[in-house]
Amino acid sequence: MRSFYSYIGDAWDSPREGYVGVLRQSRLKSWRREKTVQKIARPTRLDRARALGYKAKQGIIIARVKVRRGGLRKSRYVRNRKTSKMGMLKITMGKSIRRIAEERASRRFSNMEVMNSYWVGEDGRHKWYEVILIDPHHPAIISDKDLGWITDGQRGRSERGKTRAGMKGRGMSKKGNGTEKTRPSIRAHNGKGK
Repeated sequence: MRSFYSYIGDAWDSPREGYVGVLRQSRLKSWRREKTVQKIARPTRLDRARALGYKAKQGIIIARVKVRRGGLRKSRYVRNRKTSKMGMLKITMGKSIRRIAEERASRRFSNMEVMNSYWVGEDGRHKWYEVILIDPHHPAIISDKDLGWITDGQRGRSERGKTRAGMKGRGMSKKGNGTEKTRPSIRAHNGKGK
């Protein structure tokens, strides 16, 4: 017996095809005209939002954030040397695009905390993420047994890299062989963890 959320997830596995693909073009046209950080009434991907802790209750909002696309934007070093020796390879971004989106939402809604985020769309120039934000001072959140943890000592989660995207960027998502240099922080061991 499959749940309703599993069918939503199947539709989003290939967002360019089927019913989601038809909606995608019209959605992107309207999203391009929106503000960079746009508060929305309900999540576009209900299965992902619920998996990441969203509940349809007071004290929780969803914001759709538009960020630019692209990688490290690092220009090629114009000198006579081998490509492998010029310091271009194996250099990763300081922050992922998703993490930048979370921080923008956090700055826009300064009284709320970022819980998590997920991808909803992209075109040639931009990516869109939906960010789940929680008001840690709302009575409905304080009394919630699943979300009450965010009310104590959780200020600036996105800026401190405590969300799922932030933990991955800090090298904390993996454990074991190959991640010895990422702890206690990414700046330890002369930055060899990145």
